[in-house]
Formats: sequence, C-alpha cells, structure tokens
Amino acid sequence: MNLIKIISAFALVGVISTSCGQTKKEASDAVDEASTEVMEVVQETVETPNIVGVAAGNENFTTLVAAVKAADLVATLSSEGPFTVFAPTNDAFAKLPEGTVDGLLKPESKETLTAVLTYHVVAGKFEAAAVIDAINKNNGKFTVTTVQGGTITLSLKDGKVLLTDAKGGTATVVMADVAASNGVIHAIDTVVMPQ
Repeated sequence: MNLIKIISAFALVGVISTSCGQTKKEASDAVDEASTEVMEVVQETVETPNIVGVAAGNENFTTLVAAVKAADLVATLSSEGPFTVFAPTNDAFAKLPEGTVDGLLKPESKETLTAVLTYHVVAGKFEAAAVIDAINKNNGKFTVTTVQGGTITLSLKDGKVLLTDAKGGTATVVMADVAASNGVIHAIDTVVMPQ
C-alpha cells in the first residue's frame, strides 16, 4: 500500500511539472506576442512627426507654434501635404516692431496672421538642393508662389538661400532641410511679409 502511495505521489508530481511546463511556455508565448505588439507601436511612434510636430518639438519655434495655433492652421499644416515651410525662428519674430506679435495673436487679427503665416508656406516639398538648383537654372533668381497666393523670390547670397518678399524685405535660411513626415522646414532669420 505504501508503494502505491509513493508511485501515486511521483505520478502527481510528474503531472504537475508537465502542466507547469506548458503553462510557462504559454506564458512565454504570450509575453513574446505582447512584446512584438509593443515594438510595433513604438516603431509607429518613432516615425518622423509632421511639420507642426517638428516645430512644436523645437525650442526655436515656440512663437511660430503659438501663431499657428492662434490662426487655426494646425490641422492644415498637419495634413498630408507635402509642404515646404520657411519657418521664422523666435529671433525672427523678435525683430518685428514691439507689440506686433502680441497684436497678431489677438483673435481680431486672425485673418492677417493667417495671411502672414501662409505666406511662409509653399505647396510641395523642396529640399535645399532642389531650391539651389532651381535658383541656378533661372539666372540666379527663382520665384515661388506661396499658399497665401503671393510670391517670394529666392536667390543666393554668400552661399545661403535668400528670400525676398513682396515688400522687398529679405530673410536668410539659417537651417535647411528639417525633415517632417509631410514636407520640409527651412528656418529663416526674419519674418517675410505679403503685400
């Protein structure tokens, strides 16, 4: 009788061990599957953000981002595009006469602000090499039509791209080819103005 109890006990331990082994394998498979799903989500998140996301993630564009929000252009600049944005830096906005930025950010100035901001946007993706090539192929000047409807003339000065606005004001590209999922950003040192 003792022998039967001992054999039964060993059999029970064997069943429990086998059962635990299967449970561990199932748990391990479940963890592997969950890890794969997490990695896929992380990879999707790591993709390059859109123009608004890139600007929002850069401390040099806080004024621009505030202006884009005030003009209700977040959805537009987050759309598929592609767009080329000549993005004024905070220093560029600081060059405007005192009170100009605060005035533009007021709700009653939304139409003017929208015109100014969309004057900095060109439909299509034009990286620096393409811009320089277009300038060189067009006798040193290349005119682009902005989303606002006005034009900006692009030229080269001391190896840098220079923008000339409708009023004759100029801005220089200080940082080119900032990639975004829906286009490209070129940072400029001065706010350009439509007529």
